[in-house]
Amino acid sequence: MFGELEAVVMDRLWSLGGSGTVREVLEQLRTDREIAYTTVLSTMDNLHRKGYLTREREGKAHRFRTVVSHAAHTAGLMREALSAGVGSEAVLAHFVGEMTEDELTRLQAVLARRSPESGR
Repeated sequence: MFGELEAVVMDRLWSLGGSGTVREVLEQLRTDREIAYTTVLSTMDNLHRKGYLTREREGKAHRFRTVVSHAAHTAGLMREALSAGVGSEAVLAHFVGEMTEDELTRLQAVLARRSPESGR
């Protein structure tokens, strides 16, 4: 789970294709808020230390890359919510019950493509 600023930084990195320097993320963030370079740097360093980002030297800076895609991260959050135990079937039923017709159609297509051999 990400802290508030960590989540915003990850979202910006995902919007940049999963890769960016501190300066690139800072420029993205400054469209919405006033924030210091050192704040973004320390947040990205923390995400690297926690294993959410990799980094490699690029000139005088580092290029950070997300370890998982936005879709994989979101799917993990959904799995976490469903694994919470208490009323997971009710949670799933409520979630599906609030889906639009288009979302239901896409869900049915995903389920139809699912291999019976996958054992899931």
